[in-house]
Amino acid sequence: MKAVLDFAEQNMGFRPNDVLIMARWPELLQAMLPVVATVYSPGTVGMELKRMVGLVVSTAAGCQYCVAHNAHGLGEDGVTAERLESIWEFETSPLFTDAERAALRYARGAGQSPSRVTDDEFAELQAHFDDQQILEITGVIALFGFLNRWNAGLGVTLEDAPLNFAREHLDPARWNAGIHAPENQ
Repeated sequence: MKAVLDFAEQNMGFRPNDVLIMARWPELLQAMLPVVATVYSPGTVGMELKRMVGLVVSTAAGCQYCVAHNAHGLGEDGVTAERLESIWEFETSPLFTDAERAALRYARGAGQSPSRVTDDEFAELQAHFDDQQILEITGVIALFGFLNRWNAGLGVTLEDAPLNFAREHLDPARWNAGIHAPENQ
């Protein structure tokens, strides 16, 4: 398990609590590692869009833990505060391209249960992305389908780095740590 925990820490800058909890079921953690590595490996969709998709799908699913993690990752990757703070206005913000809007709209709809992706939204996604890119975007959405339920269901406590980042950069009217806040905060 040490190699898996080291991998997570190297990629995120801290040891994520959800991985520490998952380590209590070593077979599950071992099964998740190649899925996470595949979804986040370099592909035809850039990491920034993958993280934005993760943030929007997690918002739609109501997992504040995963929203904070994705926001923190975007910040670590150098996304401007203005762009990050405009994520919830992606439909109208000039900071997002039509392709990004299509992907984020798809993520928002797919993050709801049942899925609320319309035929028109999927057609718009296809207008901007090829089949491989759509699979990669859907892979991020599917991964967070699991992680959103894992973290929200267990009420996993946020680590200091993503918690502090989210509190500083995300609109408090739209994000709060809720069940993921450390007990003393």
